[in-house]
Amino acid sequence: MSDIRKNFRTSRIMYPILIGLGAASWMLYSNFNPEAFSFFNWTWTATLWMGVALLMMGVRDIAYTYRIRVLTDNKLSWRKAFEVIMLWEFSSAISPSVVGGTGPAIFVLYKEGINSGKSTAVILTAIFLDEVFFILMVPLLYLMFGNEVFPPAETAFSGGIRMALFIGYGSILVYTLLLTYTLFFNPTFFKWLLSGIFLIPFLRRWRMRARKMANQLIVTSHELKGKSIKYWLRAFAATFVSWTGRYWVVNFMFMAFFASQLKFHDHLLVYARQLTMWIILLVSPTPGGSGIAEFIFSDFLGDLIPNLAWAVPLALLWRLISYYPYLFIGAIILPGWVKRAFPKKIIYKVIK
Repeated sequence: MSDIRKNFRTSRIMYPILIGLGAASWMLYSNFNPEAFSFFNWTWTATLWMGVALLMMGVRDIAYTYRIRVLTDNKLSWRKAFEVIMLWEFSSAISPSVVGGTGPAIFVLYKEGINSGKSTAVILTAIFLDEVFFILMVPLLYLMFGNEVFPPAETAFSGGIRMALFIGYGSILVYTLLLTYTLFFNPTFFKWLLSGIFLIPFLRRWRMRARKMANQLIVTSHELKGKSIKYWLRAFAATFVSWTGRYWVVNFMFMAFFASQLKFHDHLLVYARQLTMWIILLVSPTPGGSGIAEFIFSDFLGDLIPNLAWAVPLALLWRLISYYPYLFIGAIILPGWVKRAFPKKIIYKVIK
């Protein structure tokens, strides 16, 4: 119970909000330009495309909800599956991106009646599918656009960002290959590997945690045995739709304010740039990538925006659509979920 109290207390929503707004305010102040909000011309066309941008987040959430039902063999109702996704997103939003919300998500599934082994398998499989999406899509988009998938060379930190992208992608690739081998071919391999690595003196303090993770992978491997091709196709299709819905938010935002200045190639490039941008956010030390997301938005997409002065307000608008809502939706859902999950102990301290 202490873990759920630590990971889900709603007071933590203030930290990412303050970090994100603080970063955006600093960027506006340090690069003040009176034209920063000149793009904001609210017309019926802008209303339509902003509505579509919001709809894309709905598509993303429906796809994730569908995927969690597929991975649990439809043992969760649509409502329960949606609550699991929202609480998972809430936990991820208030935790450093590099940590994520894996542990709380497993706990939530367990409290929804999915046994501990199955809960672990479901969450780790979902993470595995997300990693596979990145592993496949980044090279594919690189073949289409070449070095255009990286931020323009003239941006202040393009060299460092490009290096971080290579390191981030390489890390995800190695991890996913090891995970694939462990899950589908040799479940005990990862336990053997981690046991050896965590014998190194300065890593020994985390050895038990590493062994626990290895044991979870073994359980997941057993759970995945015998799954049909249909199971994997449905799960990966939902993964593809969910990530595409998330990325298309920016495309439709741009359509709302300067559609006539973007070509079809530009829209595909916006999608590709976001994919590489997300690799940076996956290893962010701040809650949900707050501050960092707003900062790198202009580096990655600034050359596709007609006026670079618009980049910071657009970055803030992007986060208002795609990130901040999960902080508040999770905080709204959490009290009711706690009452249902702990019927004999309505513990209000959890949400303080």
